[in-house]
Amino acid sequence: MYRNKKISVAMPAYNEEKLIEKAIKSIPDFVDKLIVVDDDSKDNTFSIAKKYEGKRVTVIKHTKNQGVGGAIITGFKEALKEKADIAVVMAGDAQMDPNDLPNILDPIVNNVVDCTKGNRFLHPEIYKKMPKFRLFGNRILTILTKISSGYYHISDPQNGYVAVSRNVLETIDWGMVDKRFSFENDMLIHLNVNNFSVKNIKTNPIYGEEKSKIKIHSFALKLSFLLIKKFFWRIKEKYFVRDFHPTFIFFIAGFIMLFFGLIWSLLVLRARFITPDITCGSVVLSALLLICGSQSIFTGFILDMYESKTLKT
Repeated sequence: MYRNKKISVAMPAYNEEKLIEKAIKSIPDFVDKLIVVDDDSKDNTFSIAKKYEGKRVTVIKHTKNQGVGGAIITGFKEALKEKADIAVVMAGDAQMDPNDLPNILDPIVNNVVDCTKGNRFLHPEIYKKMPKFRLFGNRILTILTKISSGYYHISDPQNGYVAVSRNVLETIDWGMVDKRFSFENDMLIHLNVNNFSVKNIKTNPIYGEEKSKIKIHSFALKLSFLLIKKFFWRIKEKYFVRDFHPTFIFFIAGFIMLFFGLIWSLLVLRARFITPDITCGSVVLSALLLICGSQSIFTGFILDMYESKTLKT
């Protein structure tokens, strides 16, 4: 136990035969339960992990690959069965420093927040260790995730080093959360809809022999589409379905006006090439729709950011 709290670690693993043993051995003694979830690996990951199975370690094998998110969700569900007070994600590639675990746990143990998330960018070494292209891509996805999730203070959403309280485990509908590499981003969106507070925690970035399994170009494209779609879902779910809030009106009205403003502007431009006789009213209408639509969306973002301040600590 850690400060009288029962701790479970969910460890997703896929083709990690070289590192899974190191990851398992690195788990601190105060962790009550380690749940290793083999996501249908094609190597010896499962057999290596199975050697450590016992009272403290549970090893689960997926018969079909579900993605890293699916493996984490399986671990979370097992943590609930084990009556864990806090569940932590520590991947099977041994890239999460166990020395950071107390800092990850303390804010939840102290009832300050519902979820903590590692932030590599608070550590100066990250800018030396991470390739510049990857750093740039991460920053773009971070901006999109801030907007989509409503957590404008979270600066490293791709970081999988995360801890959640039992309340989070019980409340989130995990069946609705993306099970692939977009899991971390999508989980933030669902946390926001349920008004859970999240805190950045400085973590030490570890880059060893493990190579990323993500195809960065296709991942970035798929994640961008998901974040755009989930942004509208969050606005609808949080500010209309669960509790009505003016933010919903400003966003919807803004996007409607902006859409028709763009359409009307294109029609005006098209007509300009056909006939020079464009009425002043047509130009004013298109400009008015574009300006009012943009202003309404801007106001929606201000209200959303203000609302999210209560979820920041």
